[in-house]
Amino acid sequence: MKQILNRLPRPALWLSLAALGAAACAPLNTYYKPGANVAQVSRATTACEVQALRDVPVSTQVRREPPRYIPPRQICDANNNCVTKGGFYVPGELVTFDPNVALRKRVETQCMADRGFAPVSIPACPASVARAAPVRATTTLPTLNENSCVIRNDSGTFQIVTRG
Repeated sequence: MKQILNRLPRPALWLSLAALGAAACAPLNTYYKPGANVAQVSRATTACEVQALRDVPVSTQVRREPPRYIPPRQICDANNNCVTKGGFYVPGELVTFDPNVALRKRVETQCMADRGFAPVSIPACPASVARAAPVRATTTLPTLNENSCVIRNDSGTFQIVTRG
């Protein structure tokens, strides 16, 4: 990792570190079933994502936004000498979107619900909790309550902690 970071230009290095820091503060959004193995969640999620993609395929649509007219304007100097600049049209942007995204996510969520999983968002633990906790990775999902939070590990794993 250090070798990769040394090869990055300085702005890229700072952006990479900022992204890592932001990820550490972000909540963990996942599907959840207390007592399930983390590997089971991963396999079930992948299977449901594939099923949702098969049932509700990507439908890339391209649309052009309407053009905008910028009206003429008058520009005057300090001596009140004025010049009128003519109006002009700005062409509309091309916008690409997939109208099936929301439906595909609902199908995925329903598939996971059929397997006993519910979507959750677990907040990041405060820095004091993260520093005090031993570095571990959660392998079996515990029961959550209002004091539960998540610590993201450098390895890409996470640890769910229940404070108090």
